Amino acid sequence: MVIPVHDVNPARRTPYVTYALIAASVLVFLITPGTGDTVAGGSELARLCHLQAFVDHYAAVPAELIHHRMPRAVPTGDVGVGPRGPGCVLGPPDYDKSPALSVFTAMFLHAGWVHLLGNMLFLLIFGNNVEDRMGHIRFFLFYVVCGYAAGYGFALLNAGSAEPLIGASGAIAGVLGAYLVLYPRARVWVLVPFLVFLPLRLPAWVVLGFWFGLQAVNSSGHHDPGAGTVAYAAHVAGFLAGMLLAWPLKAGTPEPPEPRRLLFGRQARPRQVW
Repeated sequence: MVIPVHDVNPARRTPYVTYALIAASVLVFLITPGTGDTVAGGSELARLCHLQAFVDHYAAVPAELIHHRMPRAVPTGDVGVGPRGPGCVLGPPDYDKSPALSVFTAMFLHAGWVHLLGNMLFLLIFGNNVEDRMGHIRFFLFYVVCGYAAGYGFALLNAGSAEPLIGASGAIAGVLGAYLVLYPRARVWVLVPFLVFLPLRLPAWVVLGFWFGLQAVNSSGHHDPGAGTVAYAAHVAGFLAGMLLAWPLKAGTPEPPEPRRLLFGRQARPRQVW
């Protein structure tokens, strides 16, 4: 996997919505139970149970999205002792949850620092130009729509799953799809892991096309079993939604500037201005 660090595509205006989305995601992560050492009394199991209850409350659950109903028992956040030893207590939900609204709240939840920072890096690099092209309000609506397309797209393929779906990856995948449509020839500096991290400047269509190809292959089931429970299908759905929504804007999108070349010999000498 390549790691993007910068694109040669300056924006004309400040990406306030992109910055606000990043700030909101970081803030939610910091107040999520289990991220601090003193949450839920300091016990590891207590923190885990508290986190499980919090995530189940605000995450998008495919079975809930498809069937529009809550399960009879959910994590309460309490610790109990059963026949198999200590564990998290399940009980009837004491709150009303809107499955549709949970898709929105799930966009601001993340599983850890790596998950959060990886998502925010992609949003920071590619979101500013897409916001610049769409405008602040339209970009925010676009981001939310892509997040919903990713969430419901994943749920349709996993209708019986009760595993919580969290993260901004689906919405950010939509941003990547839009960037590919609008700025396919923009240059992106990336780090390629090959013994060491090699810095390369590649066209956006190579970087984002490679990223999408990995998501498509992994979503089909042909991936490393150790990859974890990543919702690759949500990434694919969000990316395709972003491409479709950005396509009408392609005709009027200005070309990104040509990157500066390395100059040698006579070309490197300063020109005289008369």
